[in-house]
Amino acid sequence: MRQRESTASIKDAPKTYAQQSPPIRQTIIEFDCRGLEFTEFRSDGEWTARGLESSTKFSAIDLQEGEWFDYDEKSGEEVSIKDMKWEIRRV
Repeated sequence: MRQRESTASIKDAPKTYAQQSPPIRQTIIEFDCRGLEFTEFRSDGEWTARGLESSTKFSAIDLQEGEWFDYDEKSGEEVSIKDMKWEIRRV
């Protein structure tokens, strides 16, 4: 019996999401898939962010719940990531 071989590789390094108002769809990462198709993306792991006006670095961000809130000491403002939507599509 012949086994089917499947591979997935990252085409380019993940891109930074550039905040826009209103938010627009942006490609963050592209994969080259052979013999398989991704059906779901999970934001597991730790993410990083940078304050827009203060450039404060935030690390160890957990996005599993779909949102994140913190306080930026330099700008004196609350910062957040929310209302995220992930889309997997063929290119």
